[in-house]
Amino acid sequence: MQQPVVSIVIATYNRAALLRRTLRSVLDQRAGTVPFEVIVVDNNSVDDTEAVVTSMQASAGSPLRYFKETRQGNAYARNTGIGHANASIIAFTDDDVTVSPDWVQRIVESFQANPAAGFVGGPVLPIWDGSPPTWLTAERWAPIGALDYGSSPFEISGRDPRCLLAANLAIRRDVLDRVGAFMPSLQRVKDGIGSMEDHELINRLCGHGERGNYVPAAVASTAISPERLSRRYHRRWHRGHGRFYARLSDPHYERSKVIVFGVPLNMYRQAVGSALRWIQAVIGRDTQAGYGYESQFWFAVGFIDARARHGAGRHPDNGSHL
Repeated sequence: MQQPVVSIVIATYNRAALLRRTLRSVLDQRAGTVPFEVIVVDNNSVDDTEAVVTSMQASAGSPLRYFKETRQGNAYARNTGIGHANASIIAFTDDDVTVSPDWVQRIVESFQANPAAGFVGGPVLPIWDGSPPTWLTAERWAPIGALDYGSSPFEISGRDPRCLLAANLAIRRDVLDRVGAFMPSLQRVKDGIGSMEDHELINRLCGHGERGNYVPAAVASTAISPERLSRRYHRRWHRGHGRFYARLSDPHYERSKVIVFGVPLNMYRQAVGSALRWIQAVIGRDTQAGYGYESQFWFAVGFIDARARHGAGRHPDNGSHL
C-alpha cells in the first residue's frame, strides 16, 4: 500500500444516509489521482454509521478507516482524525457534503504550485431544494454552510484573512503541529448552531503568519434542507454565532473602553442601531437590507447574552492536544 499524500478526515454524527453519499464522492476520485486515505470519526452516532463505513471498506480503492470519538463535539472528532492521519496534508470535509471527482488532485496541485502555503480551501456550493429566498444572497450563506468567493484564486493571509469552511479545507500537518488544531470551546456539538471553530482556526493560522490559497477548482457541494431557508433558522444561527464570538477577544467587537455587565458599550449600540434599521427596512419593504440588519441585531443579542452570563476572555484551548 502506498504512503498516502493526503489524509481526508470526515467527522460524522447520526447522518448515515448522507455519509454514504459523501464517502462515495471521496472514494470515486478520478483514476491517476494522488494516493490518499479516508478517516471517518464517529462522534457517538446511534444510527448505522459504523455499518455504512464497514460495508464500504471492502470495495474502497483507498484505505477507509473508522474511529470513534466519545467526547461530544465536531472539533474533538476532527482533532481525533488528525491524530490518526498518516499523510503530510490533511483535508477535511463534512458528512453532508460531496466533493468533485478531481478534488484531491486540485488540493495537491495547489500546494505544489504554492510551496509557502500552509493551507488551501475551495467553495462549498449549495444544492437548492427549490428556489432560495431573495434575501439569501451569496455573501450571507454562512448560516447554511456554503461559501463562494468566485472563480479567481487568491491568497489568504493576515492582510486578507477571509474564512474558509472546514467542509472544504486542507492544511499541512506540520502547520497544525505548530499552530494547533480546532478549538473545542468553539465547536458545534450534536445539532448545535452558529459555531465558528473553522473561522477561528483560519484567523489563528493567519495570526501566526501562515498563508493560504482559495482554490475555486476544488469544489465541494452541500444540499440545503428547507429548514435552513427559514428566517427562524437564520435568527437562531446568528444569535448562536454571537454567543460564540463572546468567548473571544476580537478587537472588532471590543472597541469600547466602557464595559457594562461584561459587555462593551459598542455592542449595545449595535443591537439598538441594527434594530432601528431593521424596522425601517421592514417598513420600506427592503427584504435584503432587512435581513442584514436583523442578522446584526441577533448577533449582538447573542453576544450580549453570553457575555453578561459568562464574562469575557479567550478560552485557552487551542486544539493543540490531539
